[in-house]
Amino acid sequence: MTDTLTQLTAKDFTSSQEPKWCPGCGDHAALQQLKNAMADLGLKTEEVVFVSGIGCSSRLPYYVATYGVHGIHGRAMAMGSGLKTACPNLSVWIATGDGDALSIGGNHYIHTVRRNIDMNVILFNNEIYGLTKGQYSPTSKVGLKTVTSPEGVVDYPMNTVALTLGSGGTFVARVLDRDGKFMRNVFKRAAEHRGTSVVEIYQNCPIYNDGAFAVFSDKERRADTTLYLEQGKPLVFGKNKDKGIRLDGFTPVVVDINDASVSKDDLWVHDEKDLLKANILARFYDDPDVSEKYLPRPIGIFYVEDRFTYEDALDEQIAQAQSGGEGTLEELLAGPSTWTVK
Repeated sequence: MTDTLTQLTAKDFTSSQEPKWCPGCGDHAALQQLKNAMADLGLKTEEVVFVSGIGCSSRLPYYVATYGVHGIHGRAMAMGSGLKTACPNLSVWIATGDGDALSIGGNHYIHTVRRNIDMNVILFNNEIYGLTKGQYSPTSKVGLKTVTSPEGVVDYPMNTVALTLGSGGTFVARVLDRDGKFMRNVFKRAAEHRGTSVVEIYQNCPIYNDGAFAVFSDKERRADTTLYLEQGKPLVFGKNKDKGIRLDGFTPVVVDINDASVSKDDLWVHDEKDLLKANILARFYDDPDVSEKYLPRPIGIFYVEDRFTYEDALDEQIAQAQSGGEGTLEELLAGPSTWTVK
């Protein structure tokens, strides 16, 4: 056991296993920031468990010196749910990918989110199946040519943030793998949230889908294509911070802040508690490479809600049932809907 007076560092959360991800993979950066966040939060290694399914991201439990469960494809959410319910004192983290969580694990994903179990979901999205050699995934862009879509993907891509909000998510965020410090702070906010927190990471796969998020991460373009969400601050972006977002009814419009007819007081001010506006932000999903008139892609925390957790409600229900005294097995089996025929 770790001495309670000892403040651990990121190195203390590093396992003896060398990461087997490809050079340049965005998973390396996310792993480092997760370890940094664990140390910042004052967690102990024995207080944390990482649960994963199958995929490149699902190797993560091997690379942290905590408890870990490497499960089967798409079932990380279900395993984590059971683990958190049985061991509520553990800090449970789910490491999953766009294929693992949103394809075979899709139903587990939406039901975990709506139940609001106190877990942290780190969803690595590289818009491809990397471990199984480059098949298209639920988030792959239309037209992407892969081994399973040689003529180009015709499926419309899934919007992770919109799906999570629609499933009743109480903490919904998106980060870029290249934003180390920003990502670290969002991980800490997610851990401090009581309920299911979901952090989607736009993560580059240099082998099978290199540059999928280059339009949002390249230094020359990112200022004009990304919108960083800051609580209580107006939505402003651009190289010179000269572009803003204003709502025309429920329609977001990009305006030039330097235009004399535009008042800064009219700009949309971000509020993490506003579900309606969070859903509008989730639809900022245009691709600057294919759309002439696009909205910048939001990065940061979209929405936060304080709501009871599944395990708290379950514990309360059990306590209430036990308050009437002990029963018998016969009474349990009979239940209230049985009768005796003479």
